Parts: sequence; structure tokens; C-alpha cells
Amino acid sequence: MRSPCYATSVVDENPEANEKRSLKKVLIYCDGSSLGNGQEVSRAAGVALLGYKGIWRAVGEYIGQATNQQAEIVAAAVGLETLREPCDVDLHTDSRYVVETMNGRYRRKTNQKWWQRLDEAAARHRVNWQWTRGHVGHLLQETADATARRIAAAQRVDENTLRDAVDRIGTVTEYD
Repeated sequence: MRSPCYATSVVDENPEANEKRSLKKVLIYCDGSSLGNGQEVSRAAGVALLGYKGIWRAVGEYIGQATNQQAEIVAAAVGLETLREPCDVDLHTDSRYVVETMNGRYRRKTNQKWWQRLDEAAARHRVNWQWTRGHVGHLLQETADATARRIAAAQRVDENTLRDAVDRIGTVTEYD
């Protein structure tokens, strides 16, 4: 049985304070990949690794022809869309484009439909957008990157690929 998101034993006159105190704390590490980025024929995918109390789940989406920026946006969206209830999320990505845009420091000049999807996915959660340097050996970020590349190359999401990602991570509870 899945544990409830909201604590029932805590009562406060301020319902907003109650909600903030009782949200599940979830980690998401995500990455997008576009093989052939900027070319006429590209293959793109987004992957998110979701962690809750040391238990990890991998989700991915093959998006076909898209840019790397679009794949990065989808990776964050697919992770947030997977959550079944409002959560307190630390979302890590190696895309400054996603982090700076979602934190309001970059203007949205292009990719409007992709940003709309991410806005809708993030709306019911409290999201802390964090940039993580990519390609420096960070276990979770490297796993998300490798899995996104595998899905893009295969042109489909394969359960074995997602399972391999979870197996690679193990039971990491926190990662800096």
C-alpha cells in the first residue's frame, strides 16, 4: 500500500503551512539527448530518475525529431508527470537552459509548447530547480544521460533499459 502524501496527525490553523510540512520529499535527476541534434533527422529522448527514501524508478520518453533543448525540457516534464501526488521535489539537470528558465532568469523565446508541458507538470509540486554539471562522473546524472542516449538510439523506450538504469543506481539515498 502506498503511503499518503499528507500527514493526518499534524493539525495547524494555516492549511498552507500544513501542506508544506507534509509533502513527500522526492529527488529527480533528469537528462535529455538528441542524437543528430540540429540535423534534418534527429532522434531524441528524455529520462528522469525519481528517488524516494532510497528507492529509485526510471522513466523515459522517446520524442522522435527534436532538439537537445526540447529533450531536456521533456526529461524534466516526464519526471514531474510521473509523480502521483503533489510533492516537494529537488530536480537536478545538467541543462542550465531548463534551470534558468524555470527560475525566471531566461526569457522563453522558443519551444513554447514544450515549456507549457513543463509548466503544467510542475504546477502541483514545489520544485527546487538545481543545475548539476554533466559529464563529470556524477552517478545519477551520468545514468540519466546514458539512459536517454540509449532510448534515443533505439528509437523507443525499453523496460530493460530503464531497469538497467535503476540497477546501476542501487539504493542511493542522497547524492551531492
